[in-house]
Amino acid sequence: MSTKDKVKNTAQVTKGKVKAATGEVTGSAKLKRDGKVDQVKGNVKQSGEKVKDALRK
Repeated sequence: MSTKDKVKNTAQVTKGKVKAATGEVTGSAKLKRDGKVDQVKGNVKQSGEKVKDALRK
């Protein structure tokens, strides 16, 4: 897994966590939902990178 991709995916997960927490505090269901979506997207991308790495070995 390239370090650049790993950092980008981790940043997306972190951004999602911040959005979800902000939505929780402000009572915004949309912001909370968007945060969860960002987290899932980042985790799925990270999993894809791990699969690529496993296939390269």
